[in-house]
Amino acid sequence: MSRALLIVVSGPAGSGKTTLCARLNEAYPQAIRRVITCTTRAPRPGEVDGVDYHFLSRANFEQQVAAGVFLEHAIVHGNLYGPRAVDVAAHLDAGFDALLNVDVQGAATIRAKGAADARLAASLVTVFIRVSDPIELRRRLTGRGTDPADEIDRRVAAASEELLQAGTYQHLIESGSREADFTALDVIYRVEKLRHP
Repeated sequence: MSRALLIVVSGPAGSGKTTLCARLNEAYPQAIRRVITCTTRAPRPGEVDGVDYHFLSRANFEQQVAAGVFLEHAIVHGNLYGPRAVDVAAHLDAGFDALLNVDVQGAATIRAKGAADARLAASLVTVFIRVSDPIELRRRLTGRGTDPADEIDRRVAAASEELLQAGTYQHLIESGSREADFTALDVIYRVEKLRHP
């Protein structure tokens, strides 16, 4: 049996990482389990608690931070986000690849923890989705129809800082079409599974 992977996917808001993660999960339903992240942000239309995210109050989230529950946690666009370490471990212990969509801060924290944890280091695969053109990024964010203009402005500004971290990832996908991006992520996944049997 090949090793179970912890696949960490990052990229700026609007890079398509959530869609890519969902597609990879759908393509390998017997092998991959998505780690459901906790957040203090309000659900968007159609999002379901326990399916899309675990939606927590800020007080509840902060209590879990104090208890050391999270693999990593960060403030992103004013809200707290973090995956629970036990959720990641449960997937890996069961022999499933764990798929995690986190921001660049979270990925940096996970890499740092991997430096002190041989099991985490052996399973970790990091992927950055880069959208280099700010006009394209703004078009994508506007097209979602979920955020007001000031939030889109903040996310585009944050993306320029996030792009500076792309070189810290093992794999980089230059975002083009949804199909091209998915093909690139699928190839990365298959190669990593072959690389570490």
